[in-house]
Amino acid sequence: MDIADLRKSYERDALDEHAAHADPLRQFEHWLQQALNAQLPEPNAMTLATVGADGRPSTRVVLIKGCDARGIVWYTNYHSRKGRELAAHPFAALQFHWVELERVVRIEGAVERTSEAESDAYYASRPLDSRIGAWASPQSEVIPSRATLVANAAQVSARHLLNPPRPPHWGGFRLVPDRWEFWQGRKSRLHDRLRYRKEGSDGAWIMERLAP
Repeated sequence: MDIADLRKSYERDALDEHAAHADPLRQFEHWLQQALNAQLPEPNAMTLATVGADGRPSTRVVLIKGCDARGIVWYTNYHSRKGRELAAHPFAALQFHWVELERVVRIEGAVERTSEAESDAYYASRPLDSRIGAWASPQSEVIPSRATLVANAAQVSARHLLNPPRPPHWGGFRLVPDRWEFWQGRKSRLHDRLRYRKEGSDGAWIMERLAP
């Protein structure tokens, strides 16, 4: 089949201004819970887009690990490409794509590091292999072979045994949203798109319908 002939009619649901929550965080939590209830594969996976100092964008998939009024949290290596790009240009975009529900959520905003205490607490909650992996992988760097990772992991295990501390180059980021967009697929490509943006000195959320 020619890839240009691949098509799907979106008919599962609708997104109406009067039914959507006035607070985008509450709307997101509602949709995320529905994705969890539907037992979708990795409903916590989100695409993270950053921009380098040269203006070149890059994306990768990360996992949401926290969500509250302060923002959206994930954890990573601060020396990775995304870590370096966020240090130089602390703004990013996130996207969730729940294919089975025919939904997309896009989030934009400034990015900051989580506190040391938050990073410590989450790191301590990870399985031992994941804690060792945070030390063993020089994320985004060129390595000779997979054997390098295995050897690094063995060295970390021998050094720290069952209690490796959090690496100083590993921790959390928090995106503080100033824009949200909720997309619900609809028939005939007349999709529903609701955007929330902050306006005014009080930072009130304004909801707007966008053309698909």
